[in-house]
Amino acid sequence: MAANVLTGRSNRIAELASGGVMTRVHELVDPARCRMWAGHNREYALLSEQRCADLIESMKAQGKQEIPAIVRRVARDPDFDFEVICGARRHWTINWLRAHNYPDFKFLVDIREIGDEEAFRLADIENRARDDLTDLERARDYLRALDAYYGGKQRTMAERINVTESWLTRYLDLARLPEEVMLAFTQPQELGVRNAIALKALLKPEDRRARVFSEAKALADRQVQTGKPLPVLDVIRALAVAADPPKRSGSPKKSGLASSVTNADGKPILRVEGADRKGIRLTLLHKAGATREQAEKAIRDVLDQHWL
Repeated sequence: MAANVLTGRSNRIAELASGGVMTRVHELVDPARCRMWAGHNREYALLSEQRCADLIESMKAQGKQEIPAIVRRVARDPDFDFEVICGARRHWTINWLRAHNYPDFKFLVDIREIGDEEAFRLADIENRARDDLTDLERARDYLRALDAYYGGKQRTMAERINVTESWLTRYLDLARLPEEVMLAFTQPQELGVRNAIALKALLKPEDRRARVFSEAKALADRQVQTGKPLPVLDVIRALAVAADPPKRSGSPKKSGLASSVTNADGKPILRVEGADRKGIRLTLLHKAGATREQAEKAIRDVLDQHWL
C-alpha cells in the first residue's frame, strides 16, 4: 500500500512538472477583504435580493458556494487582499447571507495571476451566456475595453474575444447612445441591442436628432411628474414619431395607406393604418402627449368620415 501511495505521488509530480495537469488555488476568504475589479462588467450597485435570488436559494440548499469566483491578489492596499474578476453575484450573495443569519459562509475564490486584458476576456467568456447580465452592462464594458486594451480597433477586439465585428458593433452602438436620449428611459437597463438599432436610426440627420432630443427631454419630465415610467417600446415609438412628425393634420382621408392625426401642437393622436371593406384599423397613440378630449374628437372625425 505504501509503495502504491508513493508511486501515485511520483506520477502526480511528474504530470505537474510536464504541464500535463494544471492546478488551481482555491481558498475560502472573508468577502469583506475582496473588492470589485475596476474593469468588472457588472454594475455591482444594481445587484439585489431579486437579481440574486437563484444563488441565495442554491447556497442555502448546498450550505456553501459551489463554484469559486475568479480573483487576483491586490498589492499595497491595507483594506483588501483580492479583487474580483468574475463572480460579483457570488460575492454579493455571500455578503447578503452573512448579514441574514448565515454568518459562517465564506467566499470561495480561485486565485489567478493575470493582466487586465486577459481578465477582461475571462470575465466576458464567463458572463456572455448569462441572462442576468444586461445588454447595457455588457455594451458599456465592451466600449471601455475597446480603448483600454485594443486602441479603439474594433476588428482587433472582435478577433480577441472571438466574435464577428458586426456583432460587436451592435453592442458598441448601444453603449454610445447619447445621454440626451438615455434620459427618456427611467430603466435604461431594459434596453437591448435591438432597441439600439432603432434608436440609432433616429439620430440622423441633425434636424431629426434635435427633435428626438427635445422629445426625450419632454418624456423624461412627464415621467417624473406623473411618477409612471413608460415601457421601453412606448418611449421608442414616441421618439420615432418626434423624429418624423406627420406632414398633415386633421381628419385622415380614406385610403389604404397609413395616415396620422395630430393636435394643433403637432402631438400625434392616432394613426389610421388602413380602411377597406372589412373595416378600419386604428392605432391610438395615447401616450404621445395629446389629451383625451382631443382623442375623442379625432375618433369622432374618423367615424363621421367612414361610418355609413
